[in-house]
Amino acid sequence: MSINRRTSQNPSSQTILFRILSFIISIAVVCCFPSLGTTNAFAQDSAQFSDTAMVSPGDVSIMPYLRPALGMTFRDNPNDGGGALEISWIVSPDDTIGSAVTGYEVFRATSPTGEFTKLGEAVRGATSIVDNQTVDGIEYYYRIDCIAATIDDQGKQTVHATPAAVIGPAASSAQWFNKNRTIALVLILLVSGAILYFIQKAKSGAPIYVRKIAGIDAVEEAIGRATEMGKKVFFVPGIQDMNDVQTIAGIAILGRVAQVAAECETWLEVPVSKSLVMVTARETMKEAYSRAGRPDSFKEAQVHFITDEQFAYAAAVDGMIVREKPAAIFYMGAFFAESLILSETGNASGAIQIAGTGEPTQLPFFVAACDYTLLGEELFAASAYLSREPRQLGSLKGQDMGKILFLTAIIVGIILATFFNYNISYIFRVQ
Repeated sequence: MSINRRTSQNPSSQTILFRILSFIISIAVVCCFPSLGTTNAFAQDSAQFSDTAMVSPGDVSIMPYLRPALGMTFRDNPNDGGGALEISWIVSPDDTIGSAVTGYEVFRATSPTGEFTKLGEAVRGATSIVDNQTVDGIEYYYRIDCIAATIDDQGKQTVHATPAAVIGPAASSAQWFNKNRTIALVLILLVSGAILYFIQKAKSGAPIYVRKIAGIDAVEEAIGRATEMGKKVFFVPGIQDMNDVQTIAGIAILGRVAQVAAECETWLEVPVSKSLVMVTARETMKEAYSRAGRPDSFKEAQVHFITDEQFAYAAAVDGMIVREKPAAIFYMGAFFAESLILSETGNASGAIQIAGTGEPTQLPFFVAACDYTLLGEELFAASAYLSREPRQLGSLKGQDMGKILFLTAIIVGIILATFFNYNISYIFRVQ
C-alpha cells in the first residue's frame, strides 16, 4: 500500500520525460505550420460563397467556384415578323475544353421576381439563343444558368448549375422590312420597272418586237387547209381550269384562231373539261366572230362541255377525232398523261396539229406527234404576239429584260470566279 501511494503523488521519470517531449512537439508544430490554425475560416468562406453565389435551381447540387455566364444582353430578333427575341451572353470562364461544363439553360419569366420557367438549352460554347415563343408587346425577363456535370467515385453523376443575373425587360416586335432581302427588292423593282415601261410603251402604240414563231405562223395555214378540205378545226384548251396560267394563254390563242376561222367560214369546235373554261371560251369566240364581222356565225354549240375526268375527256375527244376527222387540231394549255393519247390519235387521222404547253414532261410527246410545237414560254409569247394586248406585250418584254439581267450576272460571275476567285453569288443570297 505504501508503494502505491508514493507512485500517485510522485510521477515517475518516464512520465515526466513524455510530458516534456509532448510540449516541445506542440510548440514546434505551431511555429512551423501556422496555416493549420485557419482551417475553420477557409471552410466558412467556402460555405459563404456557396450560399450567396451558387444558388442551386431545383434539385441540382452546388459546384463550388463554378462561375456563371457573363455579359448577358438581349435584342429584338432582327428582320422578322415579330414573336422572337435573341438572348446573348459571354461563356463562363470555366467553359473550357475538358471542363465539367456541359452547356447553358435559359429561363424566362414575366417579372424579375416571378417564377422562371425553362425556355431551352444551349450547348457548351454557345453564346446566344432565340426565343421564338414571345408575344409582341409583352415584357420578359431572362436568366442563364451555367450547367456542369461531375461523376463521383461510385459513378454517380451530379448536375451543378450556377445562375447569372436576371436581365430585362425585353419585348419583341415586328419589322416592316427584312434587310437581308434588299437585293431581292432591288431585282424585283428593276424587273417590275421594265415591265411597266414596256406596257406603257405598248399602250402608246410604239412597236414592240416579238420574234416570229413557226407554230404561230402556221395557224392560218392550218385553218386554210381545213377550209379547202371542208373539214372542221378542233381546239383543245387543256384539262386545267381558268386559274391556270396555261389555260389563260390557250384561251388568248383561241381568240386569234376563232377570228381566222370566222373569216374563213370554217367550223371551229372546242371540247372542254371545265365549266368555267366553257363560259370563257364562248365569250372569247363570240368576241372573235364579232371582230371578223360575222357575229351571227357563232353558235354556242361550238363550245361544249364533256367531262372533268381526265381520261374520260381524252377518250371522248379521241372518239370525236376518229369520227369527224378534222383537218386541223390545236392543243393549247396544260396537258399531262393524255397528251400523247390525243396527239397520236390526231396524227393517225391525218390532221395538221399545232401544240403548245408549259409542262416540260409532255413536250417530247407533242414534238414527236405534232407538226408544230410551242415550247414552254413560247406558249405565253404566242399569246402576247397574237392578241397584241399591251399588258401581255409589256410583260413579255419586261421579263426578257430580267432574263438579260440574270444572264449577264451569270456571265460576270463565271468570269470573277474563274479569274479572280470571287464568288458573286453572295450578293444574291436571300436569307
